[in-house]
Amino acid sequence: MKLAGSRSYFLTGMGTVLHLGVLRLAFDMMVERGFMPMTVPMLVRDEAMTGTGYFPIGREQAYAMSNDQPPTFLVGTAEVSLTAYHMNETLDERTLPRKYVALSSCFRREAGTHGKDAAGLYRVHQFDKVEQVVVCRNDPDESKRWHFAILEHAEAVLQRLNLPHRVVSVCTGELGQGQAAKFDIETWMPSRAGYAETHSASRFYEFQARRLNMKYRDEQGHVRLCHTLNNTVIASPRILIPILENYQNADGSVTIPHALRPYVGGQERIERSA
Repeated sequence: MKLAGSRSYFLTGMGTVLHLGVLRLAFDMMVERGFMPMTVPMLVRDEAMTGTGYFPIGREQAYAMSNDQPPTFLVGTAEVSLTAYHMNETLDERTLPRKYVALSSCFRREAGTHGKDAAGLYRVHQFDKVEQVVVCRNDPDESKRWHFAILEHAEAVLQRLNLPHRVVSVCTGELGQGQAAKFDIETWMPSRAGYAETHSASRFYEFQARRLNMKYRDEQGHVRLCHTLNNTVIASPRILIPILENYQNADGSVTIPHALRPYVGGQERIERSA
């Protein structure tokens, strides 16, 4: 692109309205489910990136503000800011679990993906995402319950949009740094003649909390490390691919999903441009 190079894009007209609508739908659904809405910084220090496990592995994926001293980094997900919110704190067990949701812009260099998904909206440098984070007690069973809960939250959005999808249990060899378990959600994209990843839900146990020095005091007065989990609620513009493709009509127009119509002024269709 003449303005910003490859993996950049413009959304115009109804593309922008649809993009904002799907983000707001997901955000509103999470607030209705009891998650605290947060507005978070997109520039963070090294400690937050290292604490959440994105550094040192993955450092090449981050955009660094080298004119800051010490340097700051653009986050690739609001998970970093939300999870590090309680860095170096000791919480009261009675306040757990903490459930947070944020809508933020995200930035990824996509280093090492030269020639892979280079065209279209699937793999871009800048996007917007609604992210959910849970901080809970140091209890594996509780962590597992929350893992299935946050997965269900993301699926609920896809169900509201009536998009065909499947859940994949990620094998151990494909887990990222510190992840004890992960589920991916893949949504059907006709242009790919297959399912493609649109969501990821991760369980970390105490890995992130240990690095962030994030603890809580239990009823017996013992200080313990928290457990953390996170999940994409929705990410756009990637989710626009299955929306536009699955709802396209024979004449080239697109029927807007019923759940999105309140967010697009009640419009029912996007007509094909001349």
